[in-house]
Amino acid sequence: MEYLVVFLGLMVVLFALGFPIAVSIGLTCLAVLVIDGGLSAIPVELFAFQMLSGLNSFPILAIPFFILAASLMNVGSAATRIFDFANGLVGHIRGGLGHVNVVASMLFAGMSATAVADAAGIGQLEIKAMRDRGYPMRFAVGITGAASIISPVIPPSIAMVVYGWLSGTSIAALFVAGVVPGVLLGLSLMATSFIASYWLDLPLSPRARLGELRRLFLRAFFPLLTPVIIIGGIWTGFFTPTEAGAIACIYAFLLGTVVYRDVGVRDLVTVLQRTVSFTAIIMFIIAIATFYGWLLVRLRIPQELAVMLTDLNIGVTGILFCIALFFLIIGCFMSVVEAVLIFTPIFMLSIQFLGIDPVFFGVLMVLTLSVGVITPPFGNVLYVLVGIAGMPFEEVVQAVAPFLIPIFVVIALLILFPSLVTFLPSILS
Repeated sequence: MEYLVVFLGLMVVLFALGFPIAVSIGLTCLAVLVIDGGLSAIPVELFAFQMLSGLNSFPILAIPFFILAASLMNVGSAATRIFDFANGLVGHIRGGLGHVNVVASMLFAGMSATAVADAAGIGQLEIKAMRDRGYPMRFAVGITGAASIISPVIPPSIAMVVYGWLSGTSIAALFVAGVVPGVLLGLSLMATSFIASYWLDLPLSPRARLGELRRLFLRAFFPLLTPVIIIGGIWTGFFTPTEAGAIACIYAFLLGTVVYRDVGVRDLVTVLQRTVSFTAIIMFIIAIATFYGWLLVRLRIPQELAVMLTDLNIGVTGILFCIALFFLIIGCFMSVVEAVLIFTPIFMLSIQFLGIDPVFFGVLMVLTLSVGVITPPFGNVLYVLVGIAGMPFEEVVQAVAPFLIPIFVVIALLILFPSLVTFLPSILS
């Protein structure tokens, strides 16, 4: 148990002091090795071997591919086309652009793969449209931030790729399992927007005629086809998730440079620089986290945690609520991918002992950790919204806070009714 305290406590303290997450993980591993018997107890070559073995994985190749595809979609007109179609589809419903915001984020989630990409890409367009229409800025910022967490849940999701690789769970099943929770999140936020419209008197867009809606759909058809290609290809077995990422890159490249011709050479250079930078950071963290996970197994920490959880005598549902609360807190201090890398090896044996479906647990983990991107102190989306809206950080936090309620309701529903997550993969399998 003392090792578990060091593993978690020291790492969190180092991270809170401002150390980068990779450095925090590495120093924690060194501290545990010293406590366990000193650095001399393990050959130095083993460090490099364990770190490189974590990167020598075919599924991990999906990460840079999906990052590149999302970046290509962000620099072109795909976001504008999707937003216009969503506006024609639901803009006339009470709640107006609040519904458009959520629907556009749900559609764009099939391309962005991360909450930050969603907020930085289509979020900027959404807030500008709501500001121009006279919407209260707090409402515009709040609904935009809340809708962004749909992206890590609806496929493709980088966090789910990492979880599937670490846990040995089917990435295709995880992608399919994220659809229903993502839709539930969207519907809950739309219901909140509908209720808020009675207090805020939100303006409505005119109902689009059938011909206009058809035109908007055709204009957005090819961007909307992206998630269909990815999920359809994986589900039917035409390609693996990694191959799906590569195909998404080619498709996004052709859309931007050949079909729409709104992505130039400078845009491509910027996209490639951003992709290389983001990929290098993630891969370095994965390499360090691989050694961290190896140490966990070597010191039998997952077994200790499994015994501790089974001794709680509060039932599987109670344990899931405790784990969800733990992830909600952790998400306030770590990014989703970082937290998945660290805590998947710790909890996998426990959920096997408890008989919890690993597909369900993966979706629950990603969803609860994703809430952290819109909560202080380290919520990345909050800082993106500060830059977009020009509001103080404190006001952005206050704007997003009411929209946490429907998100928590959805999390509770998933814990109480796990079949909401698992029934679709079981049918399509």
